[in-house]
Amino acid sequence: MLAELLDSLREDDDRPALAGVATRGDLARLVGGYHRALREEGLTPGDTVGLAVRPGARALATLLAAYRMGLRIAVLDPTAGPDVLLARLALAEPRLVLADATAQAVSGWLAPIARRAHLALPDLGAIAPVRTVGHRLPGSAPALRPHQGQIPRPYAGDGDAVIVFTSGTTSRPRAVVHTRRSLSAGMRAVADLVRPEPGRPVLGGTFFVLLPSLAAGAPVALPSRHHLPRQIRSRQPQATYLTPPALRQALAAGTRFTGRVYSGSAPVSAELLSAVRQAGAREAWGVYALTEVFPAAAVESTAKSAWTGDGDLVGDLLPGVTARIDDDGQLLLGGPTAADRYLGEPPFDGVPTGDLARLDNRRVVLGGRLKDMILRRAENIYPGLYEPSLHVPGVELALLVGVPAADGDEQVVAVIQPATGTPESTLRAALDAPLTRMGAARPDRVVFAQIPLSGRSRKPDRAATARLAAGS
Repeated sequence: MLAELLDSLREDDDRPALAGVATRGDLARLVGGYHRALREEGLTPGDTVGLAVRPGARALATLLAAYRMGLRIAVLDPTAGPDVLLARLALAEPRLVLADATAQAVSGWLAPIARRAHLALPDLGAIAPVRTVGHRLPGSAPALRPHQGQIPRPYAGDGDAVIVFTSGTTSRPRAVVHTRRSLSAGMRAVADLVRPEPGRPVLGGTFFVLLPSLAAGAPVALPSRHHLPRQIRSRQPQATYLTPPALRQALAAGTRFTGRVYSGSAPVSAELLSAVRQAGAREAWGVYALTEVFPAAAVESTAKSAWTGDGDLVGDLLPGVTARIDDDGQLLLGGPTAADRYLGEPPFDGVPTGDLARLDNRRVVLGGRLKDMILRRAENIYPGLYEPSLHVPGVELALLVGVPAADGDEQVVAVIQPATGTPESTLRAALDAPLTRMGAARPDRVVFAQIPLSGRSRKPDRAATARLAAGS
């Protein structure tokens, strides 16, 4: 599908690609220009490029150019915190890092101001050379400027396409590796589910929405942070993809939807889908997906609301997706849309989802979580990535737990057990720096308490700690 999209882009095509931002011709020129520029940097098929660029035409064009060259793209999240990001860079070993000027400024001259907003980045050039995508600011690395001239021939083989980081620890990060084949199969599955039609806008901000829509000839509008109701009213999108928190915010603002609405990246309740239908959507879908398998299953509001059994119905497996339940009751997934492996590890023999589930033919019903993960505002937060940094002198134990919030989301709470004789005021001061370096995972609250233990090994009891945090 990505090859089809690249083949369809023409420099003289003035149809919109990113609504109000770039035409398909603009995108074609950027992709060709960045392809030539990356080749001038000495990159060849199989090399890894780190990408830390905000969503938009240039981010999309650099990704497509890298794919066209046969490069492997490591998606870098600047909000993960400097320690986590450095560890991820070290694992991915990019030959070049592409970053916008804002990300570089936060790691440099803007760092003191950014820290007050609880944002901190490492020196992005500590692992590999950096090139600036888009406008430069004082102190930015040299620009990656689109080059003019004949576009080189596209890479036609298979191999790794993209690295997306997930769980793990700071000392041992974990990254999902999708091949060109699995990435294309995932795009095809999204296209079959969303059914984009040429010429009618689709509203969504992820690459898994952008690319299939553009391949079908549909322009894409990136969701507005502050004017979403007006944007939907003016664009009248044929399909909309928003996370559950964004959907709840849109409903609270009185948004009237059009066409089909899809939501995922966090649990999607029957009540939320019903509210979306009542707000004008013709269909409202919950999508069950993982970084390793996108998408895996889907359910429409009518079927979700009619479900009266135990557990969370996430729908029927999409065509080609395979599933089985292991001895622990965990759902394992496979098929052409599944990632190949975790970086540095053997290929998957069934992708572990971390979800307890049961199967009724191809219908999937979830029954809880097996692995530690907190979902806040549709962002996955893995406690193991950040807990080690909270063990400053005077801290005996530290856990990050999720506590249900009133709106169906989760709060992140750091529960700190002080060492005997250590004043709470001393620990608050000592924890200020590591909390700031947690970026988007920074806790909503910090609670000082004795952490409950369980079992013969007397390990910290996360469930009991979460209950303690909820009642504090």
